[in-house]
Amino acid sequence: MATTPVEVKKTAPAPAVMDAWRSFRTDMDRLMDGFASGFGLPSLRRMFDMAAPWGTGAMLNMPSPAMDVTEDADGYKVTAELPGIDEKEIEVALTDDTLTIKGEKKVETEEKDKDYYLSERSYGTFRRSFALPENVDCNKVTAAFAKGVLTVTLPKMAVAKAAPKKVEVKAAA
Repeated sequence: MATTPVEVKKTAPAPAVMDAWRSFRTDMDRLMDGFASGFGLPSLRRMFDMAAPWGTGAMLNMPSPAMDVTEDADGYKVTAELPGIDEKEIEVALTDDTLTIKGEKKVETEEKDKDYYLSERSYGTFRRSFALPENVDCNKVTAAFAKGVLTVTLPKMAVAKAAPKKVEVKAAA
């Protein structure tokens, strides 16, 4: 399996409060959309969003991709499913104690026939942020992208990997 390295950038800290609210809203929107689609209804987000889609900010936010976070003895892994996105459209950044994964999907379709011409373009962006545990070695973080799956490896510091020492409990005299 071939993997393509993705550059991990260190950036200045971003306001965490806005990311938390954006993440909360995205999760709630996804929950409500799932509820509505179970009854065959259109997306509640689109039904109640008063902003016109062609107004300012016509770029659409795509739903947050599915991401898994796992831990083992060596470190943590964040795996994101990003089908249809090229590795050049993904940005992985570390800011102090936060990992941010951003991406943009661009889809362009063009059909030409003697009776018609169809051109469609859609764009979508996503952004997910994760608070990092204190034991992550930020200098050794790596990211690889293969077959539509981004894997960010966050190794633990050597001290954190040390096996716990059992302390014998003795009865007091």
